[in-house]
Amino acid sequence: MLAQLAVGTTMILLTVLIHGVGIFGLGRWLRIEAREEAEENIHPMSLRGIAVTLGLVLGLFVLHGIEIWSYAVVYRLVDAIPTFDQAIYFSTITYSTTGYNSEGLSLDWQMVAAIEGLNGFILLGWSTAFFVTVIARMRNSR
Repeated sequence: MLAQLAVGTTMILLTVLIHGVGIFGLGRWLRIEAREEAEENIHPMSLRGIAVTLGLVLGLFVLHGIEIWSYAVVYRLVDAIPTFDQAIYFSTITYSTTGYNSEGLSLDWQMVAAIEGLNGFILLGWSTAFFVTVIARMRNSR
């Protein structure tokens, strides 16, 4: 149990760090973009504005993908799941809290999966809050 808690805690710290740096970078990019749009009098619903919004969504997906893959790597390193493909699938459904089942997961590492579910829930919420804030600011800027 201690090994599972240590791995789970390490993964929480790693994914929060990844997410924080990623959100900071996306926020910085959006501030630069907003400044340029204001200087050039570009409407947020222009093709450029829509491309920026799609870029933001893609950036958030990439962050979550990195975090999901990180958990999958851990599952394979500790031999909790037989193949990397299964580890990616399992990590994705666990991180997103879809959680169909834990078939194929070693009983010795179930606590890490439970921690991943909570971690994913929080990080998805963080991304949602960030995205809603960005969209609200765009609406209020014009």
